[in-house]
Amino acid sequence: MQLSTTKALVTGGASGLGEATARYFASQGAQVTILDRDAERGPTVASDIGGHFAQTDVTDETSVSSAIAQAVDAMDGVNVAVNCAGIAYGIKTVGRDGPHPLDAFQRTIDINLVGTFNVARLAAAEIAKADPEADGARGVIINTASIAAFDGQKGQAAYAASKGGVVGMTLPMARDLASTGIRVMTIAPGIFMTPMLAGLPEEVQQQLAADVPNPARLGDPKEYARLAGFIVEMGYLNGEVIRIDGALRMR
Repeated sequence: MQLSTTKALVTGGASGLGEATARYFASQGAQVTILDRDAERGPTVASDIGGHFAQTDVTDETSVSSAIAQAVDAMDGVNVAVNCAGIAYGIKTVGRDGPHPLDAFQRTIDINLVGTFNVARLAAAEIAKADPEADGARGVIINTASIAAFDGQKGQAAYAASKGGVVGMTLPMARDLASTGIRVMTIAPGIFMTPMLAGLPEEVQQQLAADVPNPARLGDPKEYARLAGFIVEMGYLNGEVIRIDGALRMR
Protein backbone atom coordinates (compact mmCIF):
# COMPACT_ATOMS: atom_id res chain seq x y z
CA MET A 1 0.00 0.00 0.00
CA GLN A 2 1.02 3.58 -0.66
CA LEU A 3 -0.34 6.74 0.92
CA SER A 4 -0.86 8.14 -2.55
CA THR A 5 -3.54 5.51 -3.18
CA THR A 6 -4.98 5.49 0.34
CA LYS A 7 -8.63 6.20 1.06
CA ALA A 8 -8.67 6.88 4.79
CA LEU A 9 -11.15 7.43 7.56
CA VAL A 10 -9.70 9.38 10.49
CA THR A 11 -11.76 9.63 13.66
CA GLY A 12 -11.05 12.58 15.90
CA GLY A 13 -9.65 14.25 12.80
CA ALA A 14 -10.73 17.76 13.76
CA SER A 15 -7.91 18.22 16.28
CA GLY A 16 -4.80 16.77 17.89
CA LEU A 17 -3.35 13.50 16.66
CA GLY A 18 -6.27 12.93 14.30
CA GLU A 19 -5.93 16.32 12.63
CA ALA A 20 -2.18 15.85 12.19
CA THR A 21 -2.81 12.45 10.63
CA ALA A 22 -5.48 13.76 8.28
CA ARG A 23 -3.22 16.60 7.17
CA TYR A 24 -0.16 14.39 6.67
CA PHE A 25 -2.04 11.71 4.74
CA ALA A 26 -3.59 14.34 2.47
CA SER A 27 -0.17 15.95 1.89
CA GLN A 28 1.04 12.58 0.61
CA GLY A 29 -1.79 12.26 -1.88
CA ALA A 30 -4.30 10.27 0.17
CA GLN A 31 -8.02 10.85 0.10
CA VAL A 32 -9.24 11.55 3.62
CA THR A 33 -12.62 11.66 5.34
CA ILE A 34 -12.66 13.14 8.84
CA LEU A 35 -15.10 11.63 11.33
CA ASP A 36 -15.62 13.90 14.34
CA ARG A 37 -18.30 15.35 16.57
CA ASP A 38 -17.01 18.89 16.04
CA ALA A 39 -19.29 20.27 13.33
CA GLU A 40 -17.41 23.58 13.26
CA ARG A 41 -13.73 22.70 13.13
CA GLY A 42 -14.19 19.37 11.32
CA PRO A 43 -15.42 20.89 8.04
CA THR A 44 -12.71 23.57 8.24
CA VAL A 45 -9.91 21.01 8.50
CA ALA A 46 -11.48 18.90 5.77
CA SER A 47 -11.68 21.92 3.47
CA ASP A 48 -8.05 22.83 4.21
CA ILE A 49 -6.82 19.41 3.10
CA GLY A 50 -9.22 18.90 0.22
CA GLY A 51 -10.95 16.11 2.13
CA HIS A 52 -14.41 15.30 3.39
CA PHE A 53 -16.18 15.55 6.73
CA ALA A 54 -18.88 13.48 8.38
CA GLN A 55 -20.20 14.46 11.80
CA THR A 56 -19.93 11.29 13.85
CA ASP A 57 -20.54 9.86 17.30
CA VAL A 58 -18.16 6.90 17.42
CA THR A 59 -20.24 5.18 20.12
CA ASP A 60 -23.36 5.10 17.94
CA GLU A 61 -23.70 2.35 15.35
CA THR A 62 -26.07 4.28 13.11
CA SER A 63 -23.89 7.39 13.19
CA VAL A 64 -20.73 5.48 12.26
CA SER A 65 -22.48 3.44 9.57
CA SER A 66 -23.80 6.64 8.01
CA ALA A 67 -20.38 8.33 8.17
CA ILE A 68 -18.65 5.39 6.53
CA ALA A 69 -21.30 5.31 3.80
CA GLN A 70 -20.64 9.01 3.16
CA ALA A 71 -16.91 8.34 3.02
CA VAL A 72 -17.31 5.47 0.58
CA ASP A 73 -19.48 7.62 -1.64
CA ALA A 74 -17.00 10.54 -1.51
CA MET A 75 -13.82 8.49 -1.99
CA ASP A 76 -15.16 5.53 -3.96
CA GLY A 77 -14.14 3.13 -1.23
CA VAL A 78 -12.13 2.86 1.99
CA ASN A 79 -8.90 0.97 2.68
CA VAL A 80 -7.58 2.60 5.87
CA ALA A 81 -9.16 3.57 9.18
CA VAL A 82 -7.24 5.50 11.84
CA ASN A 83 -8.95 5.75 15.23
CA CYS A 84 -7.88 8.87 17.13
CA ALA A 85 -11.13 9.87 18.83
CA GLY A 86 -10.85 9.76 22.61
CA ILE A 87 -11.29 11.49 25.95
CA ALA A 88 -9.44 11.52 29.28
CA TYR A 89 -10.49 12.20 32.86
CA GLY A 90 -8.20 12.68 35.85
CA ILE A 91 -10.18 11.15 38.73
CA LYS A 92 -8.93 8.93 41.54
CA THR A 93 -10.75 5.71 42.42
CA VAL A 94 -11.63 7.33 45.74
CA GLY A 95 -10.92 11.03 46.11
CA ARG A 96 -11.92 13.99 48.24
CA ASP A 97 -15.39 13.96 46.72
CA GLY A 98 -15.88 10.23 47.21
CA PRO A 99 -15.77 7.27 44.81
CA HIS A 100 -14.93 7.72 41.13
CA PRO A 101 -18.20 8.64 39.35
CA LEU A 102 -19.35 5.55 37.50
CA ASP A 103 -20.73 7.56 34.58
CA ALA A 104 -17.29 9.10 33.94
CA PHE A 105 -15.69 5.66 33.91
CA GLN A 106 -18.40 4.31 31.61
CA ARG A 107 -18.13 7.28 29.23
CA THR A 108 -14.37 6.81 28.94
CA ILE A 109 -14.77 3.13 28.12
CA ASP A 110 -17.61 3.86 25.69
CA ILE A 111 -15.66 6.41 23.65
CA ASN A 112 -12.08 5.14 23.86
CA LEU A 113 -12.67 1.39 23.70
CA VAL A 114 -16.20 0.67 22.47
CA GLY A 115 -16.01 3.57 20.01
CA THR A 116 -12.71 2.29 18.63
CA PHE A 117 -14.10 -1.19 18.16
CA ASN A 118 -17.33 0.14 16.67
CA VAL A 119 -15.47 2.07 13.97
CA ALA A 120 -12.96 -0.73 13.39
CA ARG A 121 -15.57 -3.44 12.85
CA LEU A 122 -17.72 -1.34 10.53
CA ALA A 123 -14.72 -0.03 8.59
CA ALA A 124 -13.37 -3.57 8.25
CA ALA A 125 -16.62 -4.72 6.68
CA GLU A 126 -16.20 -2.01 4.04
CA ILE A 127 -12.46 -2.51 3.52
CA ALA A 128 -13.12 -6.21 2.92
CA LYS A 129 -14.98 -5.27 -0.26
CA ALA A 130 -11.85 -3.78 -1.88
CA ASP A 131 -9.92 -5.62 -4.56
CA PRO A 132 -6.88 -7.31 -3.00
CA GLU A 133 -3.31 -6.47 -3.91
CA ALA A 134 -0.89 -9.11 -5.16
CA ASP A 135 -0.18 -10.37 -1.64
CA GLY A 136 -3.86 -10.39 -0.68
CA ALA A 137 -3.70 -7.09 1.22
CA ARG A 138 -6.85 -4.99 1.29
CA GLY A 139 -6.16 -2.42 3.95
CA VAL A 140 -5.23 -1.58 7.51
CA ILE A 141 -6.86 -0.39 10.72
CA ILE A 142 -4.73 1.72 13.07
CA ASN A 143 -6.00 2.19 16.61
CA THR A 144 -4.69 4.57 19.25
CA ALA A 145 -3.85 3.40 22.76
CA SER A 146 -1.50 5.19 25.17
CA ILE A 147 1.48 4.43 27.35
CA ALA A 148 -1.10 4.71 30.14
CA ALA A 149 -2.18 1.22 29.06
CA PHE A 150 1.11 0.02 30.55
CA ASP A 151 2.13 2.79 32.99
CA GLY A 152 -1.15 4.25 34.19
CA GLN A 153 -0.84 7.04 36.72
CA LYS A 154 -3.02 7.92 39.69
CA GLY A 155 -6.27 9.35 38.48
CA GLN A 156 -6.07 7.32 35.26
CA ALA A 157 -8.03 4.20 36.18
CA ALA A 158 -10.69 4.84 33.54
CA TYR A 159 -8.28 6.04 30.86
CA ALA A 160 -5.76 3.25 31.43
CA ALA A 161 -8.51 0.63 31.40
CA SER A 162 -9.88 1.93 28.11
CA LYS A 163 -6.47 2.06 26.44
CA GLY A 164 -5.50 -1.31 27.89
CA GLY A 165 -8.56 -2.70 26.14
CA VAL A 166 -7.40 -1.23 22.83
CA VAL A 167 -4.01 -2.89 23.30
CA GLY A 168 -5.65 -6.18 24.25
CA MET A 169 -7.83 -6.43 21.16
CA THR A 170 -5.04 -5.68 18.69
CA LEU A 171 -3.79 -9.22 18.12
CA PRO A 172 -7.15 -11.03 18.18
CA MET A 173 -8.62 -8.50 15.78
CA ALA A 174 -5.62 -8.93 13.47
CA ARG A 175 -6.17 -12.68 13.57
CA ASP A 176 -9.90 -12.29 12.96
CA LEU A 177 -9.29 -10.16 9.87
CA ALA A 178 -6.27 -12.00 8.47
CA SER A 179 -8.32 -14.01 6.01
CA THR A 180 -9.74 -10.80 4.52
CA GLY A 181 -6.32 -9.21 4.04
CA ILE A 182 -6.86 -6.48 6.64
CA ARG A 183 -4.04 -5.66 9.05
CA VAL A 184 -4.58 -4.22 12.54
CA MET A 185 -2.00 -2.11 14.35
CA THR A 186 -2.03 0.03 17.48
CA ILE A 187 0.05 3.10 18.31
CA ALA A 188 0.65 3.91 21.99
CA PRO A 189 1.71 7.57 22.24
CA GLY A 190 3.48 9.10 25.20
CA ILE A 191 2.99 12.75 26.15
CA PHE A 192 2.09 14.69 23.02
CA MET A 193 1.39 18.38 22.47
CA THR A 194 -2.34 18.00 21.85
CA PRO A 195 -4.94 20.73 22.52
CA MET A 196 -5.48 19.31 26.02
CA LEU A 197 -1.80 19.75 26.95
CA ALA A 198 -1.45 23.01 25.07
CA GLY A 199 -3.87 24.55 27.54
CA LEU A 200 -1.59 23.83 30.48
CA PRO A 201 0.78 26.49 31.85
CA GLU A 202 4.21 26.62 30.21
CA GLU A 203 5.86 25.58 33.48
CA VAL A 204 3.76 22.42 33.63
CA GLN A 205 4.54 21.61 30.00
CA GLN A 206 8.25 21.94 30.73
CA GLN A 207 7.97 19.65 33.74
CA LEU A 208 6.24 17.00 31.65
CA ALA A 209 8.84 17.31 28.91
CA ALA A 210 11.68 16.96 31.40
CA ASP A 211 10.48 13.46 32.31
CA VAL A 212 11.03 12.22 28.75
CA PRO A 213 14.52 10.63 28.50
CA ASN A 214 15.34 11.42 24.88
CA PRO A 215 14.43 13.68 23.27
CA ALA A 216 13.44 15.64 26.39
CA ARG A 217 10.36 17.27 24.93
CA LEU A 218 6.70 16.64 24.27
CA GLY A 219 5.79 14.63 21.21
CA ASP A 220 4.73 16.44 18.06
CA PRO A 221 1.40 15.17 16.60
CA LYS A 222 3.14 15.19 13.21
CA GLU A 223 5.38 12.38 14.51
CA TYR A 224 2.34 10.27 15.30
CA ALA A 225 1.02 11.02 11.82
CA ARG A 226 4.26 9.96 10.14
CA LEU A 227 4.26 6.70 12.11
CA ALA A 228 0.69 6.03 11.01
CA GLY A 229 1.76 6.66 7.42
CA PHE A 230 4.70 4.27 7.82
CA ILE A 231 2.34 1.58 9.11
CA VAL A 232 0.10 2.00 6.08
CA GLU A 233 3.01 1.50 3.70
CA MET A 234 4.88 -1.21 5.65
CA GLY A 235 2.68 -4.16 4.80
CA TYR A 236 4.38 -6.72 7.05
CA LEU A 237 3.48 -4.85 10.23
CA ASN A 238 0.45 -6.53 11.76
CA GLY A 239 -1.00 -7.38 15.16
CA GLU A 240 1.48 -5.23 17.09
CA VAL A 241 1.53 -2.22 19.41
CA ILE A 242 4.19 0.44 18.80
CA ARG A 243 5.08 2.87 21.59
CA ILE A 244 6.13 6.34 20.48
CA ASP A 245 7.22 8.01 23.70
CA GLY A 246 10.91 9.00 23.76
CA ALA A 247 11.61 6.02 26.09
CA LEU A 248 9.32 7.46 28.77
CA ARG A 249 8.27 5.00 31.47
CA MET A 250 5.84 6.74 33.78
CA ARG A 251 6.02 5.98 37.50
